[in-house]
Amino acid sequence: MSAFSEAALEKKLLELSNSQQSVQTLSLWLIHHRKHSKIIVLVWHRELRKAKPNRKLTFLYLANDVIQNSKKKGPEFTKDFAPVLVDAFSHVSSESDENCKKHLERVLAIWQERMVYENDFIDQLKHLLSEKKAKKRTFEQIQEEDDDYLSNTTPKEAPETEELIKALQELENAASGDAAVRQKIASLPPEVQDVSLLDKITDKESADRLSRTVDEACMLLADYNGRLAAELEDRKQLARMLADYVRIQKEILAEKEHKLEVRNSSFFFPTCSFFVLRHPII
Repeated sequence: MSAFSEAALEKKLLELSNSQQSVQTLSLWLIHHRKHSKIIVLVWHRELRKAKPNRKLTFLYLANDVIQNSKKKGPEFTKDFAPVLVDAFSHVSSESDENCKKHLERVLAIWQERMVYENDFIDQLKHLLSEKKAKKRTFEQIQEEDDDYLSNTTPKEAPETEELIKALQELENAASGDAAVRQKIASLPPEVQDVSLLDKITDKESADRLSRTVDEACMLLADYNGRLAAELEDRKQLARMLADYVRIQKEILAEKEHKLEVRNSSFFFPTCSFFVLRHPII
């Protein structure tokens, strides 16, 4: 087989088609060069995001073929693909139609059946596929939808004030506000994200040290991405809670205003009657 290089991999990914033969041929080449698994995954992920929407599914088919067929020879690809799969599935799902998502669901079902990854991880990927793709909206549409949000919300029991306060307080420690983790990510060495700098490595000790750094960076980013996804769900839930709370408060206010109006009316009419009785018309 031809020698491995980043340029050669980029060229092969560019020429990759959705035919089974094309996917399997490149898969065999990648497995043959599995000692470069970390670089392969980094380049695959980068080129996936650059690919046209109609080619992204093929990239995931390639990853599936490599992951499953390389297991007998070693865990390298199963391990190295894991940290980028969350972003990959999220990215492809956001730019795909329902038919494409069905193909991805089939891949995940096979992984679950063959225990390629832990169930919790596969469930996380399934959740990404079930999320609805956000439609682009004009500023006027956003304003209109925001104004109509309360009136269109399905009536639910409003949350208690204490429950709402607790949910708001919990978001104070959310992932997006974790300055320490963000600083760690910003401080990662450039070699972690720029594979062209790998040429500067001249000895095994440096390579092993960088390998450990990359592993730690992948775990850090995977964990942070998971926390950000959870925060997004928490914020969506809080938005629903706030909408229900505001709706109920408006209903309570309207009811009290109505009672006050009735009460004021009851004070007015007896006074008029008393005035008429004390001053009869002759």
